Amino acid sequence: MNTKSVLFLTLILFALTSCTVKNENRFYKNNPQPLLQNAYIKLPLGAVKPEGWLKRQLEIQAKGLTGHLDDFWPDLVNSAWRGGDGEAWERGPYYLDGLVPLAYLLDDEKLIAKAKGWIEKIIASSNDSGWYGPAKNKDRWPLAVAGKVLMQYYEATSDKRALDVLLKYFRYLHDTPPDWPDKEWRGVRAMENAVTGYWLYRQTGEKWIPETIESIQKNSSDWTSYYENFPWDSAAWSEKRIPLNWGPEGLTAHVVNNAMAIKYPGLWYQQSGHERYRKAVFDGIRKYDVNHGQAGGRFSGDEHLSGKSPDRGTELCAVVEYMFSLGELYQVFGDNSLADRLEMLAYNALPGTTTADMWAHQYDQQSNQVLVSVAKRDWSTNRDQSNIYGLMPNFACCLANMHQGWPKFVQNLWMATNDNGLAAVAYGPSVVKAKTGRKGKVVTIIEDTGYPFRGDIRFVINAENKVRFPLHLRIPGWAESCTLICKEKTININNPGGTYTLNEKWNPGDEILLRIPMNVRTERRYNNSMSVLRGPLYFALRIEKEYKSVRLNYDNFGYLGSNDWEIYPRSDWNYALFADPENPGKSFEVTENTVSAFPFSDAGDMIWSADSSKYILFTGEPAVVIKTHAVKLPGWGMLNNSASPPPLSPVTSYDQPESIILVPYGSARLRITEFPFVEMKIMESF
Repeated sequence: MNTKSVLFLTLILFALTSCTVKNENRFYKNNPQPLLQNAYIKLPLGAVKPEGWLKRQLEIQAKGLTGHLDDFWPDLVNSAWRGGDGEAWERGPYYLDGLVPLAYLLDDEKLIAKAKGWIEKIIASSNDSGWYGPAKNKDRWPLAVAGKVLMQYYEATSDKRALDVLLKYFRYLHDTPPDWPDKEWRGVRAMENAVTGYWLYRQTGEKWIPETIESIQKNSSDWTSYYENFPWDSAAWSEKRIPLNWGPEGLTAHVVNNAMAIKYPGLWYQQSGHERYRKAVFDGIRKYDVNHGQAGGRFSGDEHLSGKSPDRGTELCAVVEYMFSLGELYQVFGDNSLADRLEMLAYNALPGTTTADMWAHQYDQQSNQVLVSVAKRDWSTNRDQSNIYGLMPNFACCLANMHQGWPKFVQNLWMATNDNGLAAVAYGPSVVKAKTGRKGKVVTIIEDTGYPFRGDIRFVINAENKVRFPLHLRIPGWAESCTLICKEKTININNPGGTYTLNEKWNPGDEILLRIPMNVRTERRYNNSMSVLRGPLYFALRIEKEYKSVRLNYDNFGYLGSNDWEIYPRSDWNYALFADPENPGKSFEVTENTVSAFPFSDAGDMIWSADSSKYILFTGEPAVVIKTHAVKLPGWGMLNNSASPPPLSPVTSYDQPESIILVPYGSARLRITEFPFVEMKIMESF
């Protein structure tokens, strides 16, 4: 064979093989073999920063409980994780899992110093065996949380000591017998370690790390089979077969365990490559919705899974853990329905279960929440204090764990792509700085938007020189038609749930405008009730309210803005919407207001003023309000201190319609979100 023939065959072989080579980001680490390549790559902590109203929200968090909790809560003040003689289990790591990212996202030197004080003690605790943390803790579960803390700290600081602690601990797990019993938290939550484990493998390439994760997967709770044969469906709830205990079966019905576990088959999919595990994730999400779904993308659990009625509660821990699971799953699968749900949780359920100043939180939130008080309710296993806004209603886990919600959401706004580009995953005012293109040029993209209160999103691209890279824009599944204006071209996008990619050579200062229509729409819920949505926001009835401070002997320490609140209604709430389900747009009048200093507040809220050291009454308006009409239903009343389930719709009423105001769910401490409704055509027939 002559030289020309050899060259020709070589070129053909190269062409054929290059067609099968996957795109691979040159600057951010995706999974090395033998793991499957993930759809997207999480950027390191600090690459994405909040701006605008979202930055203000994180600043509120820093000025509220997160920034002060370890100054006065005994479980953190005396925590064994920071060298004290107190609590040595999960509360210290839970707190740091939110404090560390919050500190570095805000570049807050005081919070960074506070976080480092904890981190130094944790790093110093690592011993020759690989175990670390308080000497009196012998349980692996809190180390699964601490691992995520050290992972984030390393990304923010490049402190190799944190990486060394994690490597030693995973080597310990590799070399010691499995200890993941189904009757213990460390067993049902064992695959939480895989979050850190796969990250560690991407950093180091150590071949024994996937072996460690495989051992955990095979010797801990089988959540994949659980989702395939989901035992706690609506029939199990109605027939009272859901085990309300803390044994192996009861732990599978525990709402937080479910919120964590939904990602476990997806994490293992990276290593197994078997379609069974992908299917289990999406089947599980669907089964949660069908059997226990609640407004705002969450599912019920007060403390165990508890059905679809809007008087059911959802624990705050479950909200933030579900958000974290969705972010991890999006990285693996890149399915935009996951990002849609992540936005809904972040913009509804998360702010709806804290006060606007983030000095108090609920343990259980309700879709139809017309009274917040210490009283007996139809919770599955929770106690009477569970739905007050306070410091430590019910168990203290949420007080420790609530802090991760907003910071980790910000981190998931943007991800790197395998084609050396960037993807806008969830929308919110932010700035991302990352390496892009073939040569890794650093690009900064400013996302200027009032989303989710507004539909216009403006991206400004800044770089030293021209640079070509792909920009992937998620199109929400609820957006029927979007408009994109780029380089003097107007593009109509009719692809709900899809992704639109711009692969351009960008000049410094180039702007892109994405216009997402914010049309009012409705969805049917429990007893054929109606919920009102605009964009990713649910809307709830504005109920006039009165805050009453209560003292609970076991939890109110009276530090700065820390308080326990009961909230009482001072206006009627038993309304049925007067609407046309087939044409909701004509039934609702939307008003956009300036986003206030407290983005998820409403008139009548109590706000802590650090300047005056007292609570003041907020008199402003939410960023969006909707005016509509409704009729009162005198027969719809209270049941066991909650609004009784809404009557089956459509309902009949002879009362005259009156105007009501709807506000964003996240701004409504008291609310009706699932309304009975009277069809206009029924009313017109009388």
